[in-house]
Amino acid sequence: MRTLLLVGFVGLFAQLVDGSLGMAYGVTSTTLLLAVGVGPAAASAAVHFSEIGTSLVSGASHARLGNVDWRTVAIMAGPGFVGAFAGATFLANLDGALAKPVVAGILLSLGLYVIWRFLALGGRRPQFGRRPHAALLAPLGLVGGALDAVGGGGWGPVGTTTLLSSGRLEPRKVVGSIDTSEFVVAIGGSLGFIIALSSQGIPWGYAGALLAGGVVAAPVAAWLVRILAPRVLGVAAGGLIVLTNSKTLAEAFGATGTQVAVLAGTIAVAWVAGIVWAVRAERAAAVLAHREVEADLAGEHTPA
Repeated sequence: MRTLLLVGFVGLFAQLVDGSLGMAYGVTSTTLLLAVGVGPAAASAAVHFSEIGTSLVSGASHARLGNVDWRTVAIMAGPGFVGAFAGATFLANLDGALAKPVVAGILLSLGLYVIWRFLALGGRRPQFGRRPHAALLAPLGLVGGALDAVGGGGWGPVGTTTLLSSGRLEPRKVVGSIDTSEFVVAIGGSLGFIIALSSQGIPWGYAGALLAGGVVAAPVAAWLVRILAPRVLGVAAGGLIVLTNSKTLAEAFGATGTQVAVLAGTIAVAWVAGIVWAVRAERAAAVLAHREVEADLAGEHTPA
């Protein structure tokens, strides 16, 4: 019971981050399930089944607040479904002992990717041009869907960061569109897992706990996307993913308890330092923006 409550809380936290950033629900939730001993395929299956509900509520909330670009959703969703179905089938047929370090490596890479993207792009003012072309969106959906199923997360880290870096959609519409299209991706991954694993291989209790926590958080997250600093949340979520999966990989490669502790401690220090830097950067940006407004107002009142 205690474990289910913990999983439910993680689902709530992960959905708050995901609904605000457009990423990290699957990666964060899968990381926790692997840490408590759930197999990679079963963990990803539980996350995808819970995402059917959380993404539906999240997408509806984003749509109600005008955060969705429906053209982007329509182009990405179909390839995302195909990619997720194929990725789920592939993962379910991997040996569990081999799959765990492989999935941990994918999650670790995604965590580093999240941190790098938000540190690199956090201070840049986006310039919005025409909406993304189908030539970008369709392959992006296919790759993101496959990686999402294999790694238990990836739709958000790949889709959100790519669209943000393209500068062709407002950040809130990037987040809303990725969250909304994830509903179709979750269905594709879930179908692949249920065919490959059968219902007996899926931890339904964990899926239900993640779903309960995520559904509670989804409407709040859709509102928070307008006011929270993505840079801080991105570094915080990415650091958690890197910390947990580094430990998993170190243990898989035979590291001693002392070596694992030293590695975890080093990463934890770097993680905290990154969060502190992100908070300071946000405060500095706010002060600079305030000064620019004051300068503009002063210029308007200066006699010609």
